[in-house]
Amino acid sequence: MSTLPLVHIFADESCLGNQFRGRNRPGGAGGLVETFRDRQGWIRRDFWTSEPDTTNNRMAIRSAHVSLAALKRPSRVVFTSDSRYLVDAMTSWIHGWVRRGWRRKSGAVENVELWKALLPVARRHQIEWRWVKGHALHPQNEYANHLATRAAREQTDSGGLVESAFEEWIAEEQEVKGRYLDFLPLPDSGNSFHPSAVPPE
Repeated sequence: MSTLPLVHIFADESCLGNQFRGRNRPGGAGGLVETFRDRQGWIRRDFWTSEPDTTNNRMAIRSAHVSLAALKRPSRVVFTSDSRYLVDAMTSWIHGWVRRGWRRKSGAVENVELWKALLPVARRHQIEWRWVKGHALHPQNEYANHLATRAAREQTDSGGLVESAFEEWIAEEQEVKGRYLDFLPLPDSGNSFHPSAVPPE
């Protein structure tokens, strides 16, 4: 069994004003980083970042780069996102893109500079990329969405990992809105961890 720490990252992205043309579309990315330690229990940290004019796809890539780069040591990472673009790229498309010189059948790959920045950061870790349906009342994903949309709206940046407000957020969701009443964050043994292929160089 690997001795690397097991870390869960739940990330989401937001882009406001997608329906408009000819004006800026502020965006944000955010998420929750969780790890469990026997003596301390759950240790949670938040992160978020923003751009004044962007796309959902750009912010999805940035959600991965910001969170993975913030981990201080190599880890086993379960990265959960509702972005098919990010998850499918990192589990499949990226290998072909690199092999073909960052081109695909329809032309050049979009967001190349962001993908190139993400790859060396991702290679530090063993990562299992997981997709989850968005807005389906998955508590950590909904919390990541809360952080991402707030960052997009306020154009703020956490400057790395910061103390999490997840417990306060979910307590309010349960007490005021009656949501997530069956949420029971049991520690993950790591037995179900199945890392994706190592990203190409």
